[in-house]
Amino acid sequence: MRWLRRLAIDLTPLRASRDFRLLWSGSVVSAMGSQFARVGLYVQVYSLTGSPAAVGLLGLSGLAGISAAGFVGASFIDRHDRRTTLLWSQLAAMGVAVALVLGAISGHPPLWLLHLANAGTWFLAAIHGPARQAAIPRLLDEAEVPAAVALNQAGWQVASIVGPALAGVLIAAAGPEAAYAVDAATYTVGFLAALALRSLPPEAAVIDRGAKAVATGFRFLGQNRLLQSTFVVDLVAMIFGSPQALFPVIAVQQLHRGHEVVGLLFAAPAAGALLLTLVSGPLTTMRRQGKAVVWAVAAWGAAIAGFGLAGDVLPLALVFLALAGAADVVSAIFRSTILQVTVPDHLRGRLGAVFFIVVTGGPKLGDIEAGLVASAFTPTISVVTGGLACIAGAFLTGKLYPELPAYRTRTEASP
Repeated sequence: MRWLRRLAIDLTPLRASRDFRLLWSGSVVSAMGSQFARVGLYVQVYSLTGSPAAVGLLGLSGLAGISAAGFVGASFIDRHDRRTTLLWSQLAAMGVAVALVLGAISGHPPLWLLHLANAGTWFLAAIHGPARQAAIPRLLDEAEVPAAVALNQAGWQVASIVGPALAGVLIAAAGPEAAYAVDAATYTVGFLAALALRSLPPEAAVIDRGAKAVATGFRFLGQNRLLQSTFVVDLVAMIFGSPQALFPVIAVQQLHRGHEVVGLLFAAPAAGALLLTLVSGPLTTMRRQGKAVVWAVAAWGAAIAGFGLAGDVLPLALVFLALAGAADVVSAIFRSTILQVTVPDHLRGRLGAVFFIVVTGGPKLGDIEAGLVASAFTPTISVVTGGLACIAGAFLTGKLYPELPAYRTRTEASP
């Protein structure tokens, strides 16, 4: 049984730090609620308009909120107590959820209200997400950070699988207002968890404000090729290898099934990612994390190409998507770890904001790329060529940024 304990996800951060337990549990509950609101918005906009294009515009309003928060967060997070930031951002997000509840109860809320709420939700997520991530190195030893990131990934994947499934059932029974009410309740839990945290003031005085703070963060990024490489390689993966926008089309044209399998296609990567994180014990002790990122992104691309080549064999398609999700979570764990352990505390908030923009904005750009290529050729060609481009892009990034494959953790023993 000893080998099984070594294989299992490392729970050390949860045992070692009361504050990390609070931070982690609050974030998992909030993430679950966010999935309820996400499904609720998609269903409500479609029921009001009957237009898939109108639903797609939620991506634009979300991206607008993320982009705005990237600049606000960059000038705010590093100058304030991170616990305080978590508290007010959770309260504000709760207020947005309540506004959605009231709009849904009214029966026919204006679309601008739904898009404004969507932008507000993502704006706040792009502030409390980086603030939460920036707090982790303050709560744990550096050697425990990879395990903490793996635990965060596990919690997120559980929320991504369970949340949408439960939301669909609840919305069918009680309407989108019920989903928004669940979202508001989960923010309450997140707020109470943050309230119980100890204070996390900045370790050093941060004088920069506004545009100057943003410029300082980007200047640091411009001088740090290792960090640049982690952003570039993730954009490669998401722009070329993210076929989610094509799932409804692939379900009909490639798999020759109905829309009932679309949910399976969305859930499969999250299921693969969750399974990998549950056996991520050996990963958290890896030292050549940069090389692991390159190979993980290449593996993601190979699995996506395999998904495109799976034809109408649904089980095989789902297996390839699960493998893609497993590869993606390896990349996510190590990219996040590199960010948190190489960036000084007074810059973690603003660099975390940039990281959040890349991670959440990349898939939206990927939707555009996938749709354009599919329109010019076929969905299958779009998926397969995107996966192959992802493989090439991963190794090209490693060549252009040798700092990435050469990176090793500072705790690695000398050869």
